[in-house]
Amino acid sequence: MSKFNASHIAIPTILKVEPDALDQIGMYLSGHSFQKVVIYFGNGLIDMFGYKVLESLRDAQIEVLEYCELDTVNMDDIINLAFGLPNATQAVIGLGGGKVIDAAKYIGFLRKLPFISVPTSASSDGFSSASASLIVNGRRNSVPARLAFGIIADTTVIKSAPQKFLYSGIGDMVSKITALYDWKFEEAHGVSQVNDFALMVAKKAVNSFVRTPFESIQDNLFLKELLDSLAMSGIANEIAGSSAPTSGSEHLISHALDKILETPQLHGIQVGIATYLMSRVHDHRWQRVNTVFTETGFWDYTATLHLDVEDYIKAIDLAPSIKPFRHTYLHEEQYRELAKKLLTEDDTLKKVFHL
Repeated sequence: MSKFNASHIAIPTILKVEPDALDQIGMYLSGHSFQKVVIYFGNGLIDMFGYKVLESLRDAQIEVLEYCELDTVNMDDIINLAFGLPNATQAVIGLGGGKVIDAAKYIGFLRKLPFISVPTSASSDGFSSASASLIVNGRRNSVPARLAFGIIADTTVIKSAPQKFLYSGIGDMVSKITALYDWKFEEAHGVSQVNDFALMVAKKAVNSFVRTPFESIQDNLFLKELLDSLAMSGIANEIAGSSAPTSGSEHLISHALDKILETPQLHGIQVGIATYLMSRVHDHRWQRVNTVFTETGFWDYTATLHLDVEDYIKAIDLAPSIKPFRHTYLHEEQYRELAKKLLTEDDTLKKVFHL
């Protein structure tokens, strides 16, 4: 036996990002011999998409053993659902936003069943990640799960979602720029070891996205590039065995805001603002980040949210305690102080916070 360890990673077997993909979901699944499935829909989505999906599955001779709307990410609820699944279930489908995707993903993980991710918005890379954000003992936690067997994203559906979800996805995607910079900083401090292949995949994903030409963020090409790049981010994490390639100091600020605020903004909105801030702290590619956020309308949207700069100052101080085992720029006091200074002095951020 070789003394060298080879890498083995999971990747989605099905990846369909195209207009009207929901109409083809039966064909996509039957091609992989699924005959009996369970579907969880997000709130209100049975009325919107249920008939289309059920008809497509029926036409492909796939039996839907159960389907329902699901609006919980409570661990106890999810465990009960997982072990109440019919024994004949061959796959678990989650159709909707982050909540139902996370819940269905974890149900599939607990029962060792393939999970089919069908996002109805492009608000983050959660639809492609191998972790789930669940409520455990009253607190939101990221728990390990498994990468989706299939990702089916209907760009026609995603285009019809409120535009704030697209801005959130843009913020989450661009954040890979600062996350990768933090990861290399961590390695330089002996806290982490960068996986070069994961780094390459994440870098290719974000660079491909930020260089995509578009007239509108609802262009089919732009949406496909956003979703493909978010999916690649999930693969980068799988290769690395952690979220380090796609989640750095900018995510710590967002997680801290989640704890501080009674009603946080969408994850990718908070992450996007923090990405620009940290790119200024890093003095790395901040012009590119600013250009993407300006041209897509991300900054125009965030300026309407009446954000309080004091919340972000508190979040910066809290950030290192979110993941004390990491060593991002924010784990050093000098950079926390610089970040707080930039929050009130950077001209772009002044407009966001109306200073």
